[in-house]
Amino acid sequence: MGTGSSLKVRTDIRVDGMTCAACASRVTSALEAVDAVMDARVNFASGRATVLHDGSTDDAVLRRAVEQAGYSAPERPETHDEAEIRRASTLRRRLVGAVVLGAPVVAVSMLPPLRFDGWRWAALVASAVVIFGSGSGFHRAALRNLRHRAATMDTLVSLGTTAAWVWSAVVLLAGVDDGHVYFETGTVIVALVLLGKWLEARATRRSGEALRALARLGASTARLSDGTEVPVEDLVVGMCFVVRPGERIATDGVVVSGASAVDMAMVTGEPVPVEVASGDEVIGATVNADGTLEVEATRVGADTALAQIVRLVDEAQGGRAAVQRLADRVAGIFVPVVMVLAAVTLGAWFLAGGAASEAFTAAVAVLIISCPCALGLATPLAVMVGTGRGAQLGVIIKGAEVLEDTRRVDAVVLDKTGTVTEGRLEVVDAVAAPGMDVAAMGLLGGALESRSEHPVGAAIARRWPSSRTVTDFLNHPGIGVVGRVDGAEVRVGRRPLFDTVPTELDSAIRAAEARGHTAVLVGRGAAAEAVVALADTVKPTSRQAVQELRAMGLEVSLVTGDNSRTAAWVGEAVGVNDVTAEVLPADKAHAVTRLQQAGKRVAMVGDGINDAPALAQADLGIAVGTGTDVAMEASDLTVVGGDLRAVPDAIALSRRTLATIKVNLFWAFAYNVAAIPLAATGILSPMAAAAAMGLSSLFVVSNSLRLRRFRSLRA
Repeated sequence: MGTGSSLKVRTDIRVDGMTCAACASRVTSALEAVDAVMDARVNFASGRATVLHDGSTDDAVLRRAVEQAGYSAPERPETHDEAEIRRASTLRRRLVGAVVLGAPVVAVSMLPPLRFDGWRWAALVASAVVIFGSGSGFHRAALRNLRHRAATMDTLVSLGTTAAWVWSAVVLLAGVDDGHVYFETGTVIVALVLLGKWLEARATRRSGEALRALARLGASTARLSDGTEVPVEDLVVGMCFVVRPGERIATDGVVVSGASAVDMAMVTGEPVPVEVASGDEVIGATVNADGTLEVEATRVGADTALAQIVRLVDEAQGGRAAVQRLADRVAGIFVPVVMVLAAVTLGAWFLAGGAASEAFTAAVAVLIISCPCALGLATPLAVMVGTGRGAQLGVIIKGAEVLEDTRRVDAVVLDKTGTVTEGRLEVVDAVAAPGMDVAAMGLLGGALESRSEHPVGAAIARRWPSSRTVTDFLNHPGIGVVGRVDGAEVRVGRRPLFDTVPTELDSAIRAAEARGHTAVLVGRGAAAEAVVALADTVKPTSRQAVQELRAMGLEVSLVTGDNSRTAAWVGEAVGVNDVTAEVLPADKAHAVTRLQQAGKRVAMVGDGINDAPALAQADLGIAVGTGTDVAMEASDLTVVGGDLRAVPDAIALSRRTLATIKVNLFWAFAYNVAAIPLAATGILSPMAAAAAMGLSSLFVVSNSLRLRRFRSLRA
């Protein structure tokens, strides 16, 4: 496996013909043997290989490696949806044929009153059609693997059913009247295995439904500002389009005009519609609830938030957790070991003096009971369902490896600005001098600050919007602004901007600053007449999120570049006692390192460029999706939207998914360990073994699908 270059190129290949974990393991080995390949991940559940290479190879070489391993990799493959539908349809057709022809064979073989002259010959023909017709897929795959000196689940089914039919045919042709025939055994095994695979295919399709539903959310057309309707694919950055009530927003953009409430539930998991107005960002595929909006496109096509979410989830579903890597290695050697066990079983029965029919039956049962279907589905199916459910809730898990990192986390470090708080200043209090009206002074300040671009001025203008005439506007950097509102001089700013400040206002300033707030004065002329307190307000859900994290047994701390008074106030508001303030971006990473050196497994939650070093340093980086692309790139897990409760959601879902994987793997292994001795000793018949094999796969499937019912804290 080549590692000579630091360049990493990703190639996705559709792999057809895989039937079990051993197949996926074989394709993985074949791809990793290509010189340029650094890593290969083959997902049996989705039928896809994800290959990382140094760029010196091409798709044709990788596809040829898959084909040389005995599988097909079409150059222009069907979509995953199309392939799943076709596979389920083929399995259903073969299953119907096996049941229609196999039922009479079973009935006449098991119920003597139904037997007629020559019934064995009729059973010979009907069972041959079932075993070699309906079961042809098993035999073709077994022969293909034999040519490549490999053995898979298909080898076990093919060998077991063929042996049952050949033994019975020999007995019949030899004219042994009282010889026992096993025509019904082969037909029942084929029918049961096909039933299990058909149910498996249906369940696998259901497991990816969440992601497919997410991908289908996008609007198909957009209505431009001039009334023209165009396909969404034709939109380019900078175009303006109109979104009427009840319509989906065509692509990511910024509201140019209008105000409305936008339902973002299907993308972010947020249950409450978000109010938006001019200047606010909106996400494509979300639903405009009431007012009409004009939106300027800022991201289109593969760059949109929805497209990136789908891509990240799709990548995650191809990942392998460490527990699955162990399962892959076991699956690669499991089938040959089983074939040896079947041969040993046959020989042991003969040596013990058992009848040939009993020896044969036990050996066939060992082959059938050992099919590793459940083993192959245990991890990929749970990852597909878990990551799909996460996508519905606005939780993007970047890979199966992240699941294990999440389980081990015992400390969480929260960034303040934009993560715990809203990330922008808001007016939180206002006090007027005796005899003055707060609202009147606020409107004067809002009118003047409407001309300012400073965050403090923007917050005051948002709180008290006014259309009054402003003239002679003058900005004094670091101090404040002065101008005339409807002809009267108005000042907004710090104490040096005013000649007189009443005692009551001076006390209000000290009280605001003690709480970590920013305080500015408003007045007419040189006399201050009101104090306005501003703060980066705490998100209403942050305290509950912190409580939930603690309930999970996690230590929670807060780190910020803001001043210590503001940080302490925010920490108290959300219930965090461990607060580190006035730190640089590199210091945030050092704060994470200190916890790691103390033996903690640390999750870092942030949203800005300055959080990227800490996100990368942490054992688990969690980016809040309202933040920057840099933060999301440095993280392992992304929560879409600003609700901090999505973080405990993400951790809980990751833990639940990993727990599901472990239960699946335990029962897949335990089933074989317990059942093989029963089959070898003759306690378990081949038909019962086939039924048990199908039930083990159904258990893994149904257990994985339970993740679809995971409930969000935000519900």
